[in-house]
Amino acid sequence: MRWAAFAIIFLCSACVAPQRESARTVAAFEVPLPTLGERAEFLSLLRQAAESEGLHVDASTVEELEQRSEVSPVTIHAAVWRGANDEEPLASVMDMPGNLGRAWITFSKGEDSGLAKRFRERAMTQILARWPRTRSLPILPTGAIPLPEALRQTPEGYRVEPNAASGYGLAPASHIVATN
Repeated sequence: MRWAAFAIIFLCSACVAPQRESARTVAAFEVPLPTLGERAEFLSLLRQAAESEGLHVDASTVEELEQRSEVSPVTIHAAVWRGANDEEPLASVMDMPGNLGRAWITFSKGEDSGLAKRFRERAMTQILARWPRTRSLPILPTGAIPLPEALRQTPEGYRVEPNAASGYGLAPASHIVATN
C-alpha cells in the first residue's frame, strides 16, 4: 500500500498543487539507467549515501517491478526515507512509460533541511561521477516537475518546451523555459 501511495505522489509531482514545505522538491535529475545491472548499481550507491546519513532505501524487487509493469511499465521504483517507520521521504526514484531506462530522482527539502542537503549532495556527487550524462530537471514554482512530453533537452539540462510553458503558468522568459 505504501508503494501505491508513493507512486501517486510521484506522478502528481507534475500537478500544480502546492506542497508542504518539507515535501517541496528542491532538486531533480534524470539518470540514464538502461540495464538491470546499472539500476542495481544505482540502488547500491543510493543505499550507501543514505546509510551514511542514517537514512534507508526501500526499492521494488524485480518481481514487484514485473507485476507493476502489467499495469504501467516501470524498471525502477525506490524511495529514500528518514526514520525506521518511513516518517519522511527525502528522495524518490522512478521511470515511467515513454521514459523507461531514464530514472528520475527527486529530492525533497525535508524537515531537517541540513540532513536532506547533505544526503542530496553526497548522492549526486557519486551519481554524477558514475553517470556523467545525468541531466537536471526543471522544478516549477510549485515544486512540481513537468511531464516528460513537456521537456526539451538542452546543454544545461532539461527545460520546458515553450509551447507547454503557459500550461504550467510559466512566462516565456522564465529561466526554466527552453529558448527557440
